[in-house]
Amino acid sequence: MKKTVWWLIFIFALGLVAAIVYHALQKAREEPVQQLPPPVVAPPAPKPVEPQTRFPVSQESQEQPLPALNESDSAIQEALRGLWSSKTFERLFQLDDFIRRLVATIDNLPRKKLPLRLLPVRQAPGKFLTTGKDQSLAISPDNAARYGAYVRMADTVDIRKLVALYVRFYPLFQQVYQDLGYPNGYFNDRLIEVIDDLLAAPEMQAPVKLVRPKVFYAFADPELEARSAGQKILMRIGNENAVRIKAKLREIRDELTHRTPKQ
Repeated sequence: MKKTVWWLIFIFALGLVAAIVYHALQKAREEPVQQLPPPVVAPPAPKPVEPQTRFPVSQESQEQPLPALNESDSAIQEALRGLWSSKTFERLFQLDDFIRRLVATIDNLPRKKLPLRLLPVRQAPGKFLTTGKDQSLAISPDNAARYGAYVRMADTVDIRKLVALYVRFYPLFQQVYQDLGYPNGYFNDRLIEVIDDLLAAPEMQAPVKLVRPKVFYAFADPELEARSAGQKILMRIGNENAVRIKAKLREIRDELTHRTPKQ
């Protein structure tokens, strides 16, 4: 008797479970299936835009063939004399191996050190002028006058003629840049980067405090001392001079980036 009762209970339990499962399945069939939104497909990445600042001017495209790099000094000097008087040019520029000097200097301006032996211009006359000592050591207001000739040279140059000269000799600039270790780079792209770095130099208000830990002077403010070599040149020459140089740099940048290179 007891076995019969347990079997009845067992069969009843199975029936109950079956009824529950059946009911659940029926309900699932009757309810509408919720449609998931279609997966979001990211738009294709835009194709990289080629910089518009390059001058891939080949030597074959020149109206007049360029000399070989090692024989280019006289040609570039003659062209530069068309922009400034011979007296000013010879007094301020280093004439030997000029294109190599110019490219190497431009490439190094955004770095921390600038090899003085490679400069294409002669160093400013006289000594670097300071005032005060110890905690009051600063750049002398009279120091800015040392750079007057260079600033006047920049003021008087015709930017369009200067950039036209640059485009004419560009294959030689590009050759030197590749020789420096940039076989796939464009010197003109580097030039734009350098101009942008120089334009980012902060305006300096007197007194510009200095320290002299060893032989050379340094900016007392560590943030200023950490700036690039090119920016520190602008920071040393006096704010008025720096403003005038930056104005010319902007003109050069505008002429370069809006100019259509001759193919």
